Amino acid sequence: MNVYSEQIALLGHGPTPQALLHSRIIEARDAVPGPWPDWVHPEVRSAFERTGVQTPWLHQIQAANLAHEGKHTIVATGTASGKSLAYQLPALNAIHTSAEGQKASLIPNDATVLYLAPTKALAADQLKAIEGYRLPSVRAAGYDGDTEVSARRWIRDHSNFILSNPDMLHYGILPNHTWWARVLRRLKFVVVDEAHSYRGVFGSNIANLLRRLRRICAHYGADPVFIGASATSADPAASFSRLIGAPAEEVTNDFSPKGSVTIGLWEPPLTELHGENGAPTRRTVIAETSNLLANLVCSQVRTLAFIKSRRGAETIAAITRSMVDSVHPSLPERVAAYRSGYLPAERRELENALRDGRLLGVASTSALELGIDVAGLDAVLVAGWPGTRASFFQQIGRAGRAGQDSLAVLVASDDPLDTYLVNHPEAIFEAGVEATVFDPENPYVLSGHLCAAAEELPLRTEDLAAFGPSAQGLLESLVKRGFLRRRPAGWFWTHPEHAASMVNLRADGGGPVSIIESDTGALLGTMDSPQTHYQAHDGAIYVHQGATYVVDELNETDHCVMVTRANPDFYTQARDITTVEVVTDDRSLVWGPVTAHFGEVVVTTQVVSFQRKSVSSNEILSEEPLELEARDLHTKSVWFTIPETRMQAAGITAEEFPGALHAAEHAAIGLLPLVASSDRWDIGGVSTALHMDTGMPTIFVYDGHPGGAGFAERGFEAARAWLGATRDAIVACECAVGCPSCVQSPKCGNKNNPLDKAGAVRLLSAILSEAQRASAGLPLV
Repeated sequence: MNVYSEQIALLGHGPTPQALLHSRIIEARDAVPGPWPDWVHPEVRSAFERTGVQTPWLHQIQAANLAHEGKHTIVATGTASGKSLAYQLPALNAIHTSAEGQKASLIPNDATVLYLAPTKALAADQLKAIEGYRLPSVRAAGYDGDTEVSARRWIRDHSNFILSNPDMLHYGILPNHTWWARVLRRLKFVVVDEAHSYRGVFGSNIANLLRRLRRICAHYGADPVFIGASATSADPAASFSRLIGAPAEEVTNDFSPKGSVTIGLWEPPLTELHGENGAPTRRTVIAETSNLLANLVCSQVRTLAFIKSRRGAETIAAITRSMVDSVHPSLPERVAAYRSGYLPAERRELENALRDGRLLGVASTSALELGIDVAGLDAVLVAGWPGTRASFFQQIGRAGRAGQDSLAVLVASDDPLDTYLVNHPEAIFEAGVEATVFDPENPYVLSGHLCAAAEELPLRTEDLAAFGPSAQGLLESLVKRGFLRRRPAGWFWTHPEHAASMVNLRADGGGPVSIIESDTGALLGTMDSPQTHYQAHDGAIYVHQGATYVVDELNETDHCVMVTRANPDFYTQARDITTVEVVTDDRSLVWGPVTAHFGEVVVTTQVVSFQRKSVSSNEILSEEPLELEARDLHTKSVWFTIPETRMQAAGITAEEFPGALHAAEHAAIGLLPLVASSDRWDIGGVSTALHMDTGMPTIFVYDGHPGGAGFAERGFEAARAWLGATRDAIVACECAVGCPSCVQSPKCGNKNNPLDKAGAVRLLSAILSEAQRASAGLPLV
């Protein structure tokens, strides 16, 4: 029995005992060791044994063997399963044995390794681990935006294990590949850590970036082996193969030891307060998580609480400290927040304090989710579903890394997906983890990378296969638009500025906008242009490194936002109105009178107002109009058409059409991450009782990124499961007429009006009934 079974029972008898909806124990697992391979150099083996690795686990050896044999490999196992050793062993062995060979032959042929991580913190953590092996042949160095200029040439000329990130590969290494010829010519391994994080548009960018890297390596005569490390995901070999553009092998059986984990699913109760349209409100996820964290800290349980937002992490830490102070005045100093935006020294101090037990409770954004090694934690609270099962299990795996039993609690936020999951635990524990969804051939992504590739080396016809069948047509378009010039030898970049500037790896388009403090003129940070209408409009509240500012002016001409320091007790949320035009109907599923479609659309969106909402209660304090220009988004969408006669047959009157469609659309957007590894804010939707292109009632759900991100397509492919879960989530919510946990949306430009919860259930039931009849081959009624 897990030592935390009693602890979670006690939590379930707190001020809101009905909040604990489900608990289960994942049993402990014994380790299965594997033998050291014969190819490992004795000195390399000794280096690992000095750090405590006497016997590796079987999956580590399986992955290391595949990589040593020259096969691209992805190891996709659980948190704390030692994935690092799977790539460190072949990489360090290659460097060490080549150095030994170089001594014997006096020929400079030493191997090099490139390690890529999505964050600087993770690369720094790995650098510390590599240096800890104390192999004299290994000259490891971190190379990122913080690297001193004086150190960069030494790294290019001497380092043989370079730890970097995709941004530096894109902006620093590939455009200057002649400077890096020594490294690229001898490159034996490329390590892609946390490979599951490369999804959506970001994943599409990284896929093309790695294709460019492979092309440049081939130019220098190298063919490096790619090794990926990933959280568990669906079909990791296929995802990693698509990421690197070459076939890969997978290792997925986890043979590491693991203590048992007690997991609780927690839903904050409805309160007496009422929000928009008189809908009941739940106790906030921040208040509920703070209460749980305070209880655990007071019980001396070392706990990490995850939440998506920076503001949320800071707020949970502050509320927890206040609650703990009233019970144990000596403990508040042992509670802290952790998030991006802190100075590196501050982050390192917090990590060390968490590791050695000085901190008992930490509220963090996902900055601590990725592989930074923090052992000894006893419990994890997850404030709001993190988006994917892979991320959820990654987060709860932060506890119990030292092999002890651990506790994890998912605290549901006010969101249809959260409502569904805590009421349907089988969707968490019995469904497979998600596939990593991205589209390397997204034309809005690929065009920029083709330009960057042409600047690095003129593109030849034989290069195009690596970039997919659409590359040829895109090159012709880029020539017509004046970006490239066609010559017999290939396609050439012709502009004086760098082509890399055409690609924003981590954003969805539009250049960065500077955030400037009005009083001092200091540059606080930047924001991607597409987000400014939502997050940096006049009057918006902007949070940076724990400080709160109000936006004085959004100056789109000069690409800047002027802000003034403030301490409001509210936050802001923008409202928009949206229309959708169908461009192409590429695929369809006919379910009797109902049809599911997938294709290209143009989404026209205009932010028209913003609300001020209380930080403590989410109560709407006021709403202000905005005058901002409409923006067009060319993207991919899934849409459903339902004839009026079928809706009426389902018991929905013509007057109820708009509310039923609108409520079903909101809930479907909230549930799409169940079948596609998207975040709710990656997608949008529109519903109408009579659409101008379809001529009938229609629900659209589209990707919120130029060219699409693959999420809507995944929704189309899993439409029945998606819509079934959407209906079940609405039914499971105990509210009477609809609330943020089922059919209300925080993004709605129509003030969540009209909404018909019961009508949405009847509508979705009708669609699912027709889908069932069609799949069974039954005739129309």
